Amino acid sequence: MLFGILLLTGCVLDEGRASSGNVVADGDYLPVLPKTPAGWPSIHWPADNPFTPAKAILGRRLFFDKILSRDRSVSCGSCHLPTEGFADPGAALSLGVHGRFAKRNSPTLTNVAFGTSFMSEGGVPTLELQAISPIVSENEMDMTAAEIETRLSIDTLYLRLFRQAYGEGPITFSGVTKALATYERTLLSMNSPYDRWQAGESDALSPSAKRGAAIFLGEKGDCWHCHAPPLFTDRDFHNTGLDFVLTDLGRALVTGRTSDEGSFKTPTLRNIGVTGPYMHDGRFTTLRQVVEHYNAGGKPHPNVSALIRPMGLTDGELNDLVNFLEALTDSTFLTAPRP
Repeated sequence: MLFGILLLTGCVLDEGRASSGNVVADGDYLPVLPKTPAGWPSIHWPADNPFTPAKAILGRRLFFDKILSRDRSVSCGSCHLPTEGFADPGAALSLGVHGRFAKRNSPTLTNVAFGTSFMSEGGVPTLELQAISPIVSENEMDMTAAEIETRLSIDTLYLRLFRQAYGEGPITFSGVTKALATYERTLLSMNSPYDRWQAGESDALSPSAKRGAAIFLGEKGDCWHCHAPPLFTDRDFHNTGLDFVLTDLGRALVTGRTSDEGSFKTPTLRNIGVTGPYMHDGRFTTLRQVVEHYNAGGKPHPNVSALIRPMGLTDGELNDLVNFLEALTDSTFLTAPRP
């Protein structure tokens, strides 16, 4: 089953905040407070941005609206497509306004609610602050807070949605980022074949995927050290031997430490089968290329993690490992009702 992500209804409840009226129609979407099963971490809701359905409704509307970009050509959803695990399929670097390209690969937003830092180098501590980056980046949406507020303040639908979410008062950029973060925290994926297999459905994984699971979760592959279930990420930073000569300093841009050069945040592997291309720069187009990189032990660099070493997997074992990774794709999540 899908764990408490979406409840379909015909309206958005007011929650007692609006000063006039008590519903705002917005299709057939009403989110409920996301819940996580046993063994999963809790979602941290900031004290100044607790969950409300009205904020999630507003955030969803903003997420898919090109009004947030200067030339109205892209939205958050342009680079984070729901059917592709909220990533940008096939694009090493996503296309922003005026034909400009982003500087890094667009990561999946799958289970982003559990993040403890954001961006590939971990330079942003909250989802609320992370929402600012693509909006103001000249290569992505190229807007300012004041321009966003002006645009939304002359839109009658947004006036109603903001009133539902925050009560009477002017539309603020802070309200925009809080709503976006609220919506993003509802994007929970917990119903992959792997999850069903773990729950006792023995046929949920193919024989090949089961062999791949033994590699992944055992000492031969050792993948679990950085990609431990259930999140399939340690939320830490590692240099995985991608380059002899670095073109992106990664985590060192934040810490200033030489030892962090070339280290990037471990991505979740949930929905990895549909979120390619892979790595911070989108250099690998297939999962097979990714596992071949790790099987070879990466490229030598002074900062390469001690966990990166040649695995010695056979061609058949590499196929098994890829099939296991594919089994982390949650079709229920990918096809959940969206705009």
